Amino acid sequence: MTQVLWDALKDTFGMIPWLLGIYIALEILENKSESFIGEKISHRMGAAPLLGALLGCMPQCGFSVIAATLYARRCISRGTLLAVFLSTSDEAIPVILAQHDKAPLVLWLLLVKVILATVAGYAIDLIFKKDASKILHSPHGPVVPEGGHRHCDCHAHGREIPKWKTFFLFPLKHTMRVLFFIFAVSLTIAFLVAKFGEKGLGHIFFAGTFFQPMIAVLVGLIPNCAASVAITEIYLKGGITFGSAIAGLSASGGLGLLVLLKENKNRKENALIISLLIFVSLLAGIVINILMR
Repeated sequence: MTQVLWDALKDTFGMIPWLLGIYIALEILENKSESFIGEKISHRMGAAPLLGALLGCMPQCGFSVIAATLYARRCISRGTLLAVFLSTSDEAIPVILAQHDKAPLVLWLLLVKVILATVAGYAIDLIFKKDASKILHSPHGPVVPEGGHRHCDCHAHGREIPKWKTFFLFPLKHTMRVLFFIFAVSLTIAFLVAKFGEKGLGHIFFAGTFFQPMIAVLVGLIPNCAASVAITEIYLKGGITFGSAIAGLSASGGLGLLVLLKENKNRKENALIISLLIFVSLLAGIVINILMR
């Protein structure tokens, strides 16, 4: 047990400099472009699902929050919103990049999710084209109000917040938060492997069955970074297949789902969007698993 604990600690804390650097870079990128991108996508209706898929794959769930806000204002289509949600992977990309020997996996993850999100986005807009008439106006105000905040799960963005907090303290807090989840998942998996072996681990996670991608989707729907961290870590440790990881991460819209439920008052519409998200994510996971057998 001591060796299992030590291995989990060693693997986790070796990621600190990588994760911290990634989150500082992301904070700079978000502060420079996030609000601008949110405003621009609402004026590109024809290309919006493709743009949503490309922008949604940016690490963390910031853009899914913006997309949910834009949809509640009827500034983007249902297909564009679903494209953003499907391409969002929350914390998966930073977690993979922090394990630099696994970094090439990011390209495959992004490629598959962008293609899936783009196809699904345009298909949903085509199926629900009668709803397009409801989307007639551009935002009345900026998505992130001037001088205001956009609240994330661990901090807030705002112009009055000191730069040292924005560009160092918040990324450091985020790094520690994600490291806690990584350590918890790594320790659990290491314990299961030590007790049951790698083949036993496959049985625990329903390897080779329909239930694995379904469980991954249900985990991905949890509006917390722990969900995407858990799915990513379990995949990297060999507990689930690539298709199941895609299914779970496609359903992992982070705080975007919470913002949608809060801002969009049409409950039936919200239920439809979540149902579509589950259906597309699950179908993609099953198909990929079949193709990769």
